[in-house]
Amino acid sequence: MGIESKDSGSLSTKEINEDGIPPSLTEDNGRPPVRFYRRTLFQILVVGMCAFTAPGIWSAMNGLGVGGSASPDLVNAANAILYAFMTITCFLGPWLTNLIGFKWTLAVGTLGYPLYAAGLYTNNRYGNIWFVYVGAVACGISAGFFWSVEGAIATGYPEQHKRGRYIATWFTFRNMGNLIGGSISLAINVDNAEKGQVGYGTYLAFIAIQCLGFFFGLLLSNPEKVVRDDGTKIEAPRGINAKTELKAIWKLLTSKSILLLAPLFWYFGWIQAYPGTYLATYFTVRSRALGSFMYAIMGTLATWLGGTLVDVRWAKSRKVRAITTYSVIVALNSATWIWAVIIQNRYRFTKPTLDWADQSTFGAGFGLYMFERLSLGIVENYIYWCIGNLSDSPGDQIRYSSLLRGIETASVAVSFGVQAVPTALIITASINFAFWFIALPFSYYATLRVVRKFDEIERNAK
Repeated sequence: MGIESKDSGSLSTKEINEDGIPPSLTEDNGRPPVRFYRRTLFQILVVGMCAFTAPGIWSAMNGLGVGGSASPDLVNAANAILYAFMTITCFLGPWLTNLIGFKWTLAVGTLGYPLYAAGLYTNNRYGNIWFVYVGAVACGISAGFFWSVEGAIATGYPEQHKRGRYIATWFTFRNMGNLIGGSISLAINVDNAEKGQVGYGTYLAFIAIQCLGFFFGLLLSNPEKVVRDDGTKIEAPRGINAKTELKAIWKLLTSKSILLLAPLFWYFGWIQAYPGTYLATYFTVRSRALGSFMYAIMGTLATWLGGTLVDVRWAKSRKVRAITTYSVIVALNSATWIWAVIIQNRYRFTKPTLDWADQSTFGAGFGLYMFERLSLGIVENYIYWCIGNLSDSPGDQIRYSSLLRGIETASVAVSFGVQAVPTALIITASINFAFWFIALPFSYYATLRVVRKFDEIERNAK
C-alpha cells in the first residue's frame, strides 16, 4: 500500500524550529485551519479508545491470571490457538487495509474480542469448554488485523517529534482497559481470599465494554484525509496489485532494520505467557484482581517513561536520549529476569499461596509481577518508537507493524502452547532470561540505526 507524504503547503525548513515543530495550522500562515477530527491527535485518541475497549479489556482479563479461570491449562491452550490465527492475519493486514481502508480494518478488527470474553463467561458459569475455543479463534482472526493497523496508525500518522508521546498515549488508553477492568474485578472479588476462579459477573461487564470498540473504530479518518501539523497530507492509494504488495513486504522483511528488531519482538511475545500463569499459580483470587488493576498502572508508567525519555528535550541530542532509554530498558529487563529465576527456584519447593493479608510472603512475589509489567511496557513502547522512525509513510508502517506483530504473535502462540503442556515455571523463567540476553546485541544495533537516521536529519536541516 504505497502511502506517501505529500506537502500541501510551502513550509520551508527555516520555519521549523530545531525540534522539528512547525507553526500551528490554526495560525494565519496561508492555509485554512484543519478541523480537529482530521488532526493526528484525534486519530490517536480514536485508536486509543479502540485499544481500550478491545485489547485493553482482553489484557484486563488475562491480567487476572489466564483469564480469571481456576486452571491455567485451558486458557493457555486457547490463547495458543488465538495467537496462531493472529500470526496469519497479522501478515494479511496490509492486504485487508489495501482493500477496505484503515478505518474499516480497525473497526472490523475489534469484533472478535467480545466473543473471547463470552467464551470465558460460559466456561466460568456453566463449565462450557468448546465456546472458549470458538471465542479464541474468532478473536485471533480479527485481532491480527486490529494489531497490524493500530500500530500503523500510532506510528505512521503522527509528526516525527511527537511519536514517542503519541505511542505512549495509545498505550495509556490500552492500559486504561486494564485499569477499569481491574477495578471492576477487584470490586467483585475483594473478599475472595482463596485460590480459584473469579466471579462470572466480571465477564458481563467486560463483554459490554468490548462491544463498543466497533463503533469507536468508525470515527477514524483514513490517512488521505488527515493533515499533520506541518501541513503535509498523507496519500493512501488503494487497489495496489497483490504481487506489488508482496514485493514491498518482502523488501521490508529482509531489511536490516527488521532483522535486527526481530529477536526483540520474539522476546517480547514469548514472555507474555509467563506473568498470567505465574499469577494464577501462586496468588489468591483477590490478589489476582489486584494484579490486574496494578498491571495497568505499571504499564502506563512504563509507556510514559519510555515516551518521555525519547521525546522530551531533557538532552539536546536525540542520540543521547535514545541510548539512555535503551540503557534503562536493559537494566530493568535484566534485573527482572534474574529476580524471576531466583523467586521461581524458591517457589518450586515452597509452593506458596500468596495473599495481601500476609505481607511477609506477598511482597517479593507481587513485586516481581509489577517489575515484569514495567519491563514489558517500556520494551513495547521502545519497539514501536524504533519502527515509527524507520519511515514516515503509514503504508510502510502497516507493513512494518504487520511483520513485527506477526513475529510477536508467532512467539506468543508457541509460548502459550509450551505453558499449556504444562511446563514448570522455573523452566519458563529461565527461557525468558535466555531470550532476553540473545535479543540484547541485535536490539542495540537496531538502536544505532535509528540514531544514524537522526544524525542524517540533523545534517540535512543545517
